[in-house]
Parts: sequence; C-alpha cells; structure tokens
Amino acid sequence: MIILGIDPGSNITGFGVIRIEQRTTMLVDSGVIRASKVGTDHQLRLKQIYDSVCELIALHLPDLCAVEMPIFGNNPQSMLKLGRAQATAMLAALNHQIPVSEYTPKEVKKAVTGNGNASKEQVRYMVETILSMPAGSSVTMDASDALAVALCHVHRGGDTQKAHSKNWAAFIKENPGRVR
Repeated sequence: MIILGIDPGSNITGFGVIRIEQRTTMLVDSGVIRASKVGTDHQLRLKQIYDSVCELIALHLPDLCAVEMPIFGNNPQSMLKLGRAQATAMLAALNHQIPVSEYTPKEVKKAVTGNGNASKEQVRYMVETILSMPAGSSVTMDASDALAVALCHVHRGGDTQKAHSKNWAAFIKENPGRVR
C-alpha cells in the first residue's frame, strides 16, 4: 500500500510518500511544492498545487491520500488560503479516485510522537526514526510534516484495507508462509 501525505500551504505544500509492505513502513519520496514562484496570484498558486499533486499521483500511484487540516488561526485571510490549498490537494486526489482522509495537527503529532503538543523538531526526529532515515537528514520541516500525516493515517488505523486482512481466513490465504 502506498500513502501520499500532504501538509498544505499556500506558498509551500509539503508532500511525503510512504509504502507499507508486510508491516514495514518505508520512505518512497518527500519534498515540497513551492507555489510562491508563480507570483502573487493566489489562483495560479492553487493551479500549481493541483498540477503538482496530480504529477505525484501519476508518479507514485498512491492507494490513499492523507491531508492535514488547517486549524483556527488569528488571520482569517490566511486560514482561507490554507483551506483553499487543502481543498485543491484533496480535489487532485479525488479526481484520480484516491480516497482522502483528514487529520488535525494535534492528531498527527500525537500519532507520531505520543504528544499532541510536540514541536516540529520532535515530529521530524520521530519521522526520521520511524522511517529509518539518517539522523539530521535533509528532509525539510514541510516534507517531514507531510510524512507525519501519512504515518498518522497508518497509526490511527485509517482505511488500510489492502494492508490488513478482513478476517482470519483471508489472512491465512494472503500469508501462507506465516501460519504454522
């Protein structure tokens, strides 16, 4: 199973792709979409986010998409822009028939670090640890946050039908070498 995690932003959108195989979680890809390079026109930034997420989907063929929800902030304009970026990423996935799950920042932090109030540095450290990345890797905070969203989906028991068997008979059929 392949999960695409997205940390939406109107200027920088983080993405992370993980693969789950036989209870092992592996890093596939991570990075950022820098929409600020297209100028100040917000609609053009949204189009760039949409196009870039579509390219990621075509490249990695994810089974699921997990997106971080924007939470209440002090600036209504910023929240509106974040919400639009989130909706744009979700629409790209949904237009490719990829199910989308949403998680709050606290849910993501709690799932990855055990603390809903963890710092970005703590989240990054745990993402590096869980995915066996070299300490102090070059992954940006935005990409690390996106990987954390994908990991949250796994740890929260999200829709991972392809990763887990529906019952014991299905498990035995899918894993003949694991049953004695």
